[in-house]
Amino acid sequence: MIAYSVSYRRREIGVRMALGAEPGQVVGSVLKQALFMAGAGLGSGVLAVVLLSRLIDGLPFGVEATDPLTMLRVGGLLLAVSLAAAYLPARRAAWIPPSEALRAE
Repeated sequence: MIAYSVSYRRREIGVRMALGAEPGQVVGSVLKQALFMAGAGLGSGVLAVVLLSRLIDGLPFGVEATDPLTMLRVGGLLLAVSLAAAYLPARRAAWIPPSEALRAE
C-alpha cells in the first residue's frame, strides 16, 4: 500500500524536493504515513480482540485471549514489520530526481 502511495504521490514528492525538502524529510513523511496506517490497523485489531474475546478464548493454547503481554509483543512485532516494509519505498521516494518527477505524467 505504501509503495502504491509513493508512486501515486510521485509528482508531489518531486515538487517538495524541488522546493528544498531534504531526503530525510521525505523518508520521515512516508514512514509517518505507514506508522499511522499500521497504528490504525493495530487499534482496530485490539478493539476486535477485546470485543470478541469470548469467541476466541479457547483458540490460543495456554494464552488468554486478552493477555496484555502477548498483545504488546505481537503489536510491537507488527509495527516493526510495517516500518521495515515501508522503508524501501520511502528511500526510493527520497531519491526521486525533481526534474524526472515533474516531467512524469
